Amino acid sequence: MIEFWREALVFLGGLWAGTINTVVGSGTLVTFPILVALGIAPVNAVVSNAMGLVAGGFSGAWGYRREAASVKRTLLKLVPVSLAGGLIGSLLLLNLPDSVFGVVAPILLVCALVLVIFQPRLAKWAKTRQAECGSTDPDDADKAKVPLILYILVFVIGVYGGYFTAAQGVLLMAVFGVFLQASLQQSNAIKVILSLIVNLVAAVMYLFIAPERIHWIIVLLIAVGSLIGGFIGAKIGRKLSPGWLRTVIVILGLIALANMLYKLMPSA
Repeated sequence: MIEFWREALVFLGGLWAGTINTVVGSGTLVTFPILVALGIAPVNAVVSNAMGLVAGGFSGAWGYRREAASVKRTLLKLVPVSLAGGLIGSLLLLNLPDSVFGVVAPILLVCALVLVIFQPRLAKWAKTRQAECGSTDPDDADKAKVPLILYILVFVIGVYGGYFTAAQGVLLMAVFGVFLQASLQQSNAIKVILSLIVNLVAAVMYLFIAPERIHWIIVLLIAVGSLIGGFIGAKIGRKLSPGWLRTVIVILGLIALANMLYKLMPSA
């Protein structure tokens, strides 16, 4: 049974993750380190975390419903691709040995942290790229043809998200900035919904295939926290300091990385 202070820590992590996921993504880099530090097995931590963050995805998507409605056609094209990717990623997580995740997860975690650190430069470059490619008028965004490369990249990110979830939002925003003619807020709305789709399909797979890996108390705490955080992120998250958020995300990610590498070391 998780002690009260642990429950409070998981809840606050979920609250924070829900807020961050709606604003910039990378919420898993808050909750995952907390769960690993509390002694939850890494694969079980990913499973419980992904299920809990579904609630935050719904509240974040509701907060961006107007922007999402303006790119409805684009969403309808990309949702099946994310769904397929999330399905494959979750199946890989559940069917590959835990030892594989133990080796792959630190690598993915490092990649996610690098993306978070360089996110401002990626965003700046993507914005410049969009300006060079043509209009990003909100009225024109949903009329533009979705390039094949975007389908492929969204699928790959879906596989990644279904397997590990961390920083898939940052990846999506970087890709949208280059290959999608949409405003920042429209791209963010698509990002929130596609991330929700990946987490949702993964959660369903976990529920039916590996219910023994689910820590229901953790799922509930993260769900309630992320649900509230999703509303906060959609309403006031834009006022939060991105630099401060990234700093804390990186610190927590490094703690998780150190913990995982320590467990990989052979016993003396």
